[in-house]
Amino acid sequence: MRGWLIQAISWFVMSAFLLVLVVSVLVPRLAGATPYTILTSSMRPGMPPGTLVVVKPVDASDIAIGTVITYQLESGERDAVTHRVVGIGFDGHGERIFRTQGDANGAPDPAPVRPVQVKGERWYAIPYLGRVTNVLTNAQRQTAVVIVAVGLLGYAAAMFTAAARSRGRKEGTHVQS
Repeated sequence: MRGWLIQAISWFVMSAFLLVLVVSVLVPRLAGATPYTILTSSMRPGMPPGTLVVVKPVDASDIAIGTVITYQLESGERDAVTHRVVGIGFDGHGERIFRTQGDANGAPDPAPVRPVQVKGERWYAIPYLGRVTNVLTNAQRQTAVVIVAVGLLGYAAAMFTAAARSRGRKEGTHVQS
């Protein structure tokens, strides 16, 4: 009974680790999305600091009031912010602009967001998972996914082989009359 419990726990731990890696690395990559980590408390309570938010590309015309978007503070720069759209308008050149605000902030962000700054809209978010993914670089996360997948497949093969051997031994010990 104890051996079975240890196997169940090890399968659970490995499966949970694999699920974390799949959700944070593989799914976004396959879907053309990008994972970001919320670093401040501006989106509390729904997305506290450390939340992994996966952002999928969106056409500016599909962004509505209430949409949570991730955008660059300065077009072409690496720094990004994830806030909710609270207003939509047009600038002096007729270009669509967005007014954003963090859910926990008392006022809208000072500068409007232009479509060229928008990286995408929130697809899904997982609280606190961003803290884990921030520890690893992208290359390390990808390597970890491969290692865990190979490890799980190897472990599954070993379990099936052991079960087959055990079954074979049990079948061989029966006396036929």
